[in-house]
Amino acid sequence: MERFRGYIAGLGTASGTRLVIGHWPDSPFGPFTDVMVENRFGSRLLLAPSEAVARYVSSTYTFDAIDVVPVSAFLAEDRLRVDGGPLQLSARLGPVTPLGRVLEAVPAPLAVHPLWLQAINPLASLIVRGVRTAGTTGDRLEFYGVRSIRRLASAQCSWNGEDMGALRPVSPPVRFGFSSVPARPQILAVTTTITARPAQKEGIHAWKTAFTRMPSPSGPIPVRPESNRAMNTSRSGWAET
Repeated sequence: MERFRGYIAGLGTASGTRLVIGHWPDSPFGPFTDVMVENRFGSRLLLAPSEAVARYVSSTYTFDAIDVVPVSAFLAEDRLRVDGGPLQLSARLGPVTPLGRVLEAVPAPLAVHPLWLQAINPLASLIVRGVRTAGTTGDRLEFYGVRSIRRLASAQCSWNGEDMGALRPVSPPVRFGFSSVPARPQILAVTTTITARPAQKEGIHAWKTAFTRMPSPSGPIPVRPESNRAMNTSRSGWAET
């Protein structure tokens, strides 16, 4: 079983490009940040900080191209900054959303447990269209345990120095995996659990027996030329230490 503890930010821009930023202070690869990009034509690009991260993420999600480039992020109580290859982003964080406050009230061990996330998956897609808390990608099971949500109040984004326009909803939904991010620009405090999918088993018993350590992926990845901080253990975990 692999666990990634950190943050996922999703936003759209006036240019039609939509971004999903994963900022992971605690992961099997150590602290890292990656960016999934889908432009208005539907082309999907991964910006990854290392070949190991690129190999792992691209074996879990679907992309048309991959760039291995330096990617750095800074998350403070009121802002998020990301620099990755051609992308520069500065976003201002808004308040915790009403749904985020509800999620903060769920005990942490329950909020991130795969069986709980499987159980609430049908409800999650009804509350937030296009969003799922559990699903499969290839030979893997994924579970998204959201601990809190804050809206993004504003953002300035540029790509190769060109302004991408004002903040917009993530519309249409992104198509990297089985779930999109919420349409409204937001940042989520989340624990993502990934495990091997059990062969020829179905239903709740398969989910219960699936939590064995998944081997690290190996082999070459397609790479296209370029075009350590610990998470705070407070209730919502927004500021980093």
